[in-house]
Amino acid sequence: MPLTHEDFMKLANGSDIRGVAVAGVEGEPVTLTPEAANRIAAGFVRLLTEKTGKKPEELQIAVGHDSRISALAIKDCVLTGITHTGAHGIDCVLASTPAMFMATIFEDTAADGSIMITASHLPYNRNGLKFFTSVGGAEKSDIQKILTYAAEAEEAHGTLDNVLKFDLIGRYSEHLVQKIRTALGGEEKPLAGMHIVVDAGNGAGGFFAGRILTPLGADTSGSRYLNPDGHFPNHIPNPEDPKAMLAIKEAVIENDADLGLIFDTDVDRMSAVLADGTDVSRNALIAMMAAILAPDYPGSTIITDSVTSDGLHDFLENDLHLKHLRYMRGYKNVINECIRRNEAGEVSPLAIETSGHGALSENYYLDDGAYLAVKLIIAAAKARAEDRTLDNLIVNLRQPAEAREIRIKIKDVDDVKAYGKEVLAAFEERAKAKGLTIAEPSYEGVRIVFDGGWALLRMSLHDPNMPLNIEADAAGGADEIERTVKELIRGFDALDLSGFQN
Repeated sequence: MPLTHEDFMKLANGSDIRGVAVAGVEGEPVTLTPEAANRIAAGFVRLLTEKTGKKPEELQIAVGHDSRISALAIKDCVLTGITHTGAHGIDCVLASTPAMFMATIFEDTAADGSIMITASHLPYNRNGLKFFTSVGGAEKSDIQKILTYAAEAEEAHGTLDNVLKFDLIGRYSEHLVQKIRTALGGEEKPLAGMHIVVDAGNGAGGFFAGRILTPLGADTSGSRYLNPDGHFPNHIPNPEDPKAMLAIKEAVIENDADLGLIFDTDVDRMSAVLADGTDVSRNALIAMMAAILAPDYPGSTIITDSVTSDGLHDFLENDLHLKHLRYMRGYKNVINECIRRNEAGEVSPLAIETSGHGALSENYYLDDGAYLAVKLIIAAAKARAEDRTLDNLIVNLRQPAEAREIRIKIKDVDDVKAYGKEVLAAFEERAKAKGLTIAEPSYEGVRIVFDGGWALLRMSLHDPNMPLNIEADAAGGADEIERTVKELIRGFDALDLSGFQN
């Protein structure tokens, strides 16, 4: 059957496109078909003509992909969709999402736009597309336009004969290598004597070991899962996945490494593990990056998502003497708020989520896991030269004793957003009636401050559920907070409370 406008719109996923690209999983029919990819590429060309004022034949568009098994077939359909319009395609082969943005910056490529074929950490049968121009990633409104234009386009294939192949990840690696050399005094091998292991989870991040760390003199022996394999046979390439974090922790301990780095599939997120096996993820990663940036940006504003801890807030404001804006979930949300505040004259060097998405104003506001790793490595090398360790930077960070997330499904409701809004209003009203403290300001959901912990109830950005995040400073505190929250939302029959433990 021909693809409809509705079919295309179902592929929208905030500021990118995602769908099922491989058949074989029960209940998951293919939605991101070769035809869809081809027509979406034509839609992006049309959007670029509007944004740049150029004719299609004047456009250069770079295309790259991660290690997913559907990547090559989709890439060919995307490139032929581009060339049929008259635009010129650049095949960047296996790449990372941040590198694909840099294709619009590097003079070697000088792309008017770029497309990254990826579905981040989702299962092997999924895939998607992310879009960039030199001003950054596509907005939600851009995605709506691209999909609308795709629905209006016909499937049409040009030739691949004149598509240029370019080793973008090599150019990007050189860029990051130079950043490290410059920051560490210009030495050829400033990481000599350091042992750093990498876990790429069989995604696109294996280059970081061989093309960045090795040329700088680091020992990368003991690194894991560097070879691309779109079946992801060892663990999900996701720094938030416990199995993934255990893998990099084991690699650090077993190889007596100084530092471990782990990336998601397309390398726009990262986490780390210190020499003693301590995770540097979530709140600790935010604290570490803020501590690294604080000397260069005194008194500046760090923008995070809504689920960051009270301990992090106290560390940023009281120890680092920075301002902390706890904003909302969604990496584009925190990045856009960071841009807005800088444009208004407020210095904000970092926008970062607990998921590991982190963007620096000094790096085009690009959420780039490899760039975060570069900043971490520079700090580690400087600390080593001064006989210090990285953990000294966040020694005063208070970590919660307990943390949990419960996703409360909303069932059998036509207007999920309206129902969720009703739940949140009642939740806040009932909490105030019980004398509980509501955190202000709140840019997302309702956050209750307890004596020794907190709870945040909000609407999911994309799914029909309400995530509930809880943290407690003492053992047993999360159970008590959970019981209180459950009582506050009692009576809303469309809420599935089966995920509650108490």
